[in-house]
Amino acid sequence: MKLNYKRTFFIGLAFLSISAFWQMYDNIIPLMLQNTFGLGETLTGALMAADNVLALFLLPIFGALSDKVETGFGKRMPFIVGGTVLAVILMLILPAADKSVNLVLFIGALFALLVSMGLYRSPAVALMPDLTPNKLRSKGNAVINLMGAVGGVYTLIMIKLLVGKGDRPDYTPLFVSVAALMAIAVGILVITINEKKVKEKVAAEVREYEEKEGVVTMNEDVEEQADERGKHAMPPEVKRSMIFLLASIFFWFMAYNAVTTAFSRYTKVVWHLEGGGFADCLMVATVAAIISYIPIGNIASKVGRKKTIMGGVVLMSLCYFAAIFAGAYHPVINIAFALIGIAWAAINVNSYPMIVEMSKGCDIGKFTGTYYTFSMTAQIFTPVLSGFLLEKVSYRTLFPYAMVFSVLAFLTMTQVQHGDARPDKKKSLLENFDVDD
Repeated sequence: MKLNYKRTFFIGLAFLSISAFWQMYDNIIPLMLQNTFGLGETLTGALMAADNVLALFLLPIFGALSDKVETGFGKRMPFIVGGTVLAVILMLILPAADKSVNLVLFIGALFALLVSMGLYRSPAVALMPDLTPNKLRSKGNAVINLMGAVGGVYTLIMIKLLVGKGDRPDYTPLFVSVAALMAIAVGILVITINEKKVKEKVAAEVREYEEKEGVVTMNEDVEEQADERGKHAMPPEVKRSMIFLLASIFFWFMAYNAVTTAFSRYTKVVWHLEGGGFADCLMVATVAAIISYIPIGNIASKVGRKKTIMGGVVLMSLCYFAAIFAGAYHPVINIAFALIGIAWAAINVNSYPMIVEMSKGCDIGKFTGTYYTFSMTAQIFTPVLSGFLLEKVSYRTLFPYAMVFSVLAFLTMTQVQHGDARPDKKKSLLENFDVDD
């Protein structure tokens, strides 16, 4: 069977819209909270962590609801369309509240907006595996990740072009541009993808392929029973490695998310960058990560996942250390951010597969959930903790803070002794973009 790239591209438009939004949220909302409403770093960090707190509750709930709901438009599409419509409307309230300095309206609209995004985030991600044959989901996920990267880069370009100089620029053009992208992307998705018909068509394609190839499909109930019989307790030495790997995941998310959340403010205060100039560095990091997926996959197939991850952590730590001494923006800084993007890709491409490798024969689903719990918990705590240091000590604590947590991640990774299988060489270039982040 071959992946229907055209169909997968249209399915990926939902993820593109989500990624475009979160890129704007992480970079612009902190500037509004501080420069317009005068909130301190600690409180700003706490509010910026709210999306991850809500996600811990909303994503499983709406994901499960979309599994059970059945409408004429399908299972996922009502959540995707409803969530997008609400999000687009609520987004446009934020710049208005910012211009009128109405904190109550801003916080109320922001909270409702985060709930709206939570409404369709899980259903949007679940749409691809729903409408893609099992054996082709790796390639499908690669397409989805590339679409998400395009959405993020679009927002960074809009920030650079549309955000003016000064402490309180008019953010309305930026919000309108991102809202327009979200509405257009999901509109095209609705026009091109009839969820129920596509699902039936895919099922028919799979049956036709299996009949042609003489494949015998195991009954799902029998398959689940076989899986349950195959599960057993994780050996103590493997569990020890799992604990240290989860600690590493927590530490590198503490480092990386602190920088991404505070970077737009840091560049204004320390490097004196005006408007959307900070977007250049983030764009370089994103593009570098995308370009590096394929080489990183090849490196991991030769030296193993653990060494590739540790190399990424070392590279990221060195870049954070170098950034400590940058008192003003210089084009050379873009090289450091390109290296950070490569390092982050090296970490993310290999960390989740190590979790899966260690949990084989146990409960992969359980430990997949644990992986996301640790990464998301770090993203809840780090904006608050790093924000407290920025406010009470100095903005220059940001990169030392990130470096310390990166070093801690390296130390805990040295204790991981399992799950270090060398991945097979990818069958196609596209599969190198299949990342769980």
